Amino acid sequence: MANQSTAARSSAFALDARPARPIDLVHLAKQCLGDEHLEYEILRLFDSTLVTYLGRLAAAQNREAVLLHLHSIKGAANGVGAFAVADLARAIEAKVQAGGDLLAEQLDDLAIAAEEVRVFIADMLSRAPA
Repeated sequence: MANQSTAARSSAFALDARPARPIDLVHLAKQCLGDEHLEYEILRLFDSTLVTYLGRLAAAQNREAVLLHLHSIKGAANGVGAFAVADLARAIEAKVQAGGDLLAEQLDDLAIAAEEVRVFIADMLSRAPA
């Protein structure tokens, strides 16, 4: 019998189109074609990617670098189903593209959303099958 995906094992009774979880497990399962082991590998990879690009964003010295790192975060977050992170990155990216400054408060909001995702991932990975 095939492995049951993470999404199939979880209960999702959200009334909203996007679940209250930091990662949409149904989206992730679709992206991974229901392959549970791939889902966990993608979560590990996304966690690492998120840490890397948030660090690069904090250290960015020019507008082009800021936009590149925001775009990378947005794309990776959308791919895995971390839509709150993606939405924040998208909003900040649009503001910077329009000529606005990157504010420390915006980075803090993005970092908080990212930390929620990272805690969720750590919890998921702690329960991953061997």
